Amino acid sequence: MRCIITAIIMGCQGGGLMAAPLPDPVSDDSYRPINLDEAQLGQLLFYDPILSGNKNIACGTCHHPDLGTADGVALSFGEGGIGLGPARLADPDNMPEERIPRNAPALFNLGANEFTVLFHDGRIEVDADRPGGLRTPMDADMVAGFASLLSAQTMFPVLSRDEMAGGHSENEVGRAVRQGLIAGEGGAWDLIAKRVVSYPVYADQFVAVYPHISSADDVTFADISNAIAVFMEHEWRSDTSPFDGVLRGERDLPGLAATGMDLFYGDAGCAGCHSGPFQTDHQFHAMGAPQLGPGKSATFEDHARDEGRFRVTGDPADLYAFRTPSLRNVTLTAPYGHAGAHADLAAFIADHADPVVGLARFDAATVSLPDYEGDDFVVMNDPVQVAAISDAVSADPVDLSADDVAALVAFMEALTDPAAFVGRLGIPRAVPSGLPVPQVD
Repeated sequence: MRCIITAIIMGCQGGGLMAAPLPDPVSDDSYRPINLDEAQLGQLLFYDPILSGNKNIACGTCHHPDLGTADGVALSFGEGGIGLGPARLADPDNMPEERIPRNAPALFNLGANEFTVLFHDGRIEVDADRPGGLRTPMDADMVAGFASLLSAQTMFPVLSRDEMAGGHSENEVGRAVRQGLIAGEGGAWDLIAKRVVSYPVYADQFVAVYPHISSADDVTFADISNAIAVFMEHEWRSDTSPFDGVLRGERDLPGLAATGMDLFYGDAGCAGCHSGPFQTDHQFHAMGAPQLGPGKSATFEDHARDEGRFRVTGDPADLYAFRTPSLRNVTLTAPYGHAGAHADLAAFIADHADPVVGLARFDAATVSLPDYEGDDFVVMNDPVQVAAISDAVSADPVDLSADDVAALVAFMEALTDPAAFVGRLGIPRAVPSGLPVPQVD
C-alpha cells in the first residue's frame, strides 16, 4: 500500500497533484527517554487539585483521558465551574468571570522531539538563542529549571485567574498573581511548591526521583512541572494506531479508510499542512475558524476577537492564524477549532475544505457550550468582524464530495490509538492531598 501511495499521480488527466509521500514511521528515537518513577510522580500531580489556587481544579479537570485528553466542550470553565466535561457548569454560588477563551487542546505525543512550539498561538517555543533555550512571554530568568517545552507550558494555567489560580480575594496564589509575584520566595510558584511538599508522600518522592533534591525545601515549581511533563509524555505517547501499522509495513487499511488516505495524501491536499508522522507542520494558518466566547485580549482591551498568532508576532500576515493541530486520535477530541466551534468532525472537514464558505454558513445552534450569561457570538454576529476573519484565509478551496468527507473521516479513525486512549498509568484512585480526583460521571 505505501509504495502505491507514494508513487501514484493524483488529479486530472495531463497534470494534477502529485501524492505526498507517507511519513517515516515513528520510533523510540522520536521521543525523549522516560524515567518511570518520575512519570508516576507526575501522574499524581496531574490529577491533584492541590496545584490550583482554590484546591478545586487539577490538570485532569480540563484534560481528561475519558474525554480524549481534552474536556469535550467548545469553551469550558476553569475557576467557577463545577462538574466535568459536558456536565461542567457555572457554579451559581461562585460564578466564573468568563469562559476559558480557547478550546482545550489534546495532549497526545506532546513529548515527541518535533513538538517545539505549543499553544494555539505558539506563544512558547524552543529557541536555542534565548536564555534557558525557550521563548515564552515570561522573563528569561523565569524559565530556569524547566527541563522541556512541555514542562514550561504548565507555567501558564496555574497563573491564570480563570483557569486555575482563582481571584485575588479567594486565595494566596491568586493574590500573588494579582500582585505580580510569580517567581521567587513568596511568589505564586513558591506557594504552590510549598503546598505540594507539605505532604510527606510528595516530599519523599521528589527526594527519591531527583538527585538535585535533598529535602522538601529544595523542591521548586519547575520540579513539579518536570514531573507532570514526563507523565504526559509517557501516558499519551501515541504510535500504535492502524495507520502506524501501515507506516511500519505491517498492515493495510480497509477500503474506505484507504480511500481516505489516498485523498489525504493526494487530491484533498491535507498533507500540505497536516504533514509528518503526527499530521502537523507545526506552523500557523488562517483557516477561517469561527470565533466564540470572550476572545483573547489584554486587561485594557474590550473586545471578543481572537487574532491568533498575530498577538505573539505583531505581524499582520499572522492575523487569525492558528497552529496546525496534530490529527492523532482526532476522532476522540471533539469539538474542533481554536474555539471549538465544530462539534462534528465531518462538518468541520467540509467547512475546512472551503473556509470562506464554511465560515459564512456557521450555525450557532450546533455549538456545544455550557450555559452562561453573556454573548458568546458577538464576533459571529458582526459582519465586519466575520469579514476580517474571512479576508485573512490563506488557503484555496478544495472540492470535496460527501463521499470524500466520509472517506477522510474513515482515514482519521485509523489514526486512533487504543493504547494512548486508555493510557499507561491511568487515573489514580487517590492523590496525596486527599482532594477529589477528577472523574467523568
